[in-house]
Amino acid sequence: MRRRTFLASVPAVALGAPLLAQQPEGAAGGKSAPGLAPDLAASWKPGEDRFIRPDVGCGDRPVGASFGSRTAAYGMSGAAGTAHPLATMAGIDILKRGGSAVDAAIAINACLGFLEPTANGIGGDCYVMLWDPKAGKVMGLAGSGKSPRGLSLDTVRKRAKNGVLPPYGAVTVSVPGTVDAWWMLHQRYGKLKWAEVLQPAIDLAENGAPVPDLIAWSIRRSLANFKRNSGQIEEFDNALKTWAPGGEAPKTGGVFRNPDLARTLRLIAEGGRDAFYSGQIAKTIDAYFRRIGGWLRHEDLAAHRGEWIEPHMTSYRGVGVHALGANTQGIATLQMLNILENFDMGTAGFQSPLSIHLQAEAKRLAYEDRARYYADPHFSKVPVEWLISKEYAAERAKLIRPDRILTPVHPGQAPSKGDTTYFSAADKDGMMVSMIQSNFRGMGSGLVADGLGFMFQDRGQLFSMKDRHPNIYAPGKRPFQTIIPGFATKDGQPWMAFGVMGGDMQPQGQTQIIVNRQDYGLEIQAAGDSPRWHHEGSSQSMGEDDPALGATGLLRLERGVPAATRSALADIGWKIGESDGGFGRYECVELRHDGKDRVYAAASEMRADGCALAY
Repeated sequence: MRRRTFLASVPAVALGAPLLAQQPEGAAGGKSAPGLAPDLAASWKPGEDRFIRPDVGCGDRPVGASFGSRTAAYGMSGAAGTAHPLATMAGIDILKRGGSAVDAAIAINACLGFLEPTANGIGGDCYVMLWDPKAGKVMGLAGSGKSPRGLSLDTVRKRAKNGVLPPYGAVTVSVPGTVDAWWMLHQRYGKLKWAEVLQPAIDLAENGAPVPDLIAWSIRRSLANFKRNSGQIEEFDNALKTWAPGGEAPKTGGVFRNPDLARTLRLIAEGGRDAFYSGQIAKTIDAYFRRIGGWLRHEDLAAHRGEWIEPHMTSYRGVGVHALGANTQGIATLQMLNILENFDMGTAGFQSPLSIHLQAEAKRLAYEDRARYYADPHFSKVPVEWLISKEYAAERAKLIRPDRILTPVHPGQAPSKGDTTYFSAADKDGMMVSMIQSNFRGMGSGLVADGLGFMFQDRGQLFSMKDRHPNIYAPGKRPFQTIIPGFATKDGQPWMAFGVMGGDMQPQGQTQIIVNRQDYGLEIQAAGDSPRWHHEGSSQSMGEDDPALGATGLLRLERGVPAATRSALADIGWKIGESDGGFGRYECVELRHDGKDRVYAAASEMRADGCALAY
């Protein structure tokens, strides 16, 4: 069949295609059982991270999507979904004790900083969208820190390589914004005492907790990566003492403790946000960076303030999708959805070549703008209203062809004017919180201040080194941010507090969730369990793209994507990449109504170690 006409016939075929078709991807070590092909493992061997049998699909659920991993959790009084069961349980416990969804979210985040240090911690930044039932609207909070005021552009450029900052060391460290964001949230929406909200995390850090599979693997991998690049890190002994006491990282199921972090959290519980930004913790941070030759100072911490911001919103087939602007990539989700609204995604077919092709092309167009325009609005005039307009999306959609890949791809011409954890929580009063927090790549910069038990973020790596670029580095400026919470409304009322973690995957993942729900009718859990795609590479870069990927980049597909879809996408020219685990991790709380009763449905990511609970 000719390449040009193939995709036109895809939808009818794709809708009936089996979703469990997989291609061989190698197997875990060990001998094969009699009668098996030699590359298929007979059993899961000790010490192997994965057991791969491409010929074996998932079990059959009697209801729901065939690829669904579980049913959503339902409750009427509250719900939470996180990347670790103990964090979810802590959030539910806070809700049961009369805490608000904000109290639960802060408690969850504090716990995850100990339980999931590869994704978040108080050395990073935090962004929030929440439904305020009294105000009847979605509220936004940007808890993002600035670069050190004593670090010049000239010094930064001397540390850069090929125009990109290194991912490790003091030059990438910006002020951590998380603790201040917690404080701002608690001051406005908290019901329990501040210290009471932080106590679950203190108890966990002191008493310890078993480390689940994915987190143990991530810690081992992160520490090994730091060791390989230790020449870029001014001081690394503190990190090893914290996460590899005795010289060994936590084993799967092994108990891990962090008494230094427990002490730090106790100081914050007793002294509030000032303990971190102007008190003993700030003084320790200042002394540490002076000792290692870094730039973060007490004055930088003392000057930090988060900000309440108005979220942006677009409609997608009757659903309001909200996103934070500021210095984040949040509006990329809105741009992608606006472009896709110009196509009949329902007819294209779930997991069809045409559906994935259209979504990936929308991503490529939006990410060109992301690299060209997104920046700290306090330093650059970002043309947000133009970028998220339906008119601009219609222009961009005209560039997409169903039978070929757009190349070259460029950002639009603006009118003349300018590694992460996600969790959701909801309470009995109707407040719903969508919150995301991160140290950025891996565990962060590799730097841990003496005796504090947390790593500083390396978010500054995403500054641009290009003259006149909106995101060019400057002292006291917030770097471009990948972390974004998601929120959706229906008829002006809250519907979903959701998010998909993972660097540049986040807008791509959020878009796939909305498309799965609105265009393909998937329920809250199946929408996340559905196989995902992840496109890497752009002609315009935020310092995270590999130039070796070429003009069209790399389209990675999870193994659950139908083999026929994979083949057809390759046939029209997509460079297909292997499944590498970089497809994000999803949590969601959905509000439903049964007559006068409020019902929450909570879903969690099968790609992570967490769970969702409701009561």
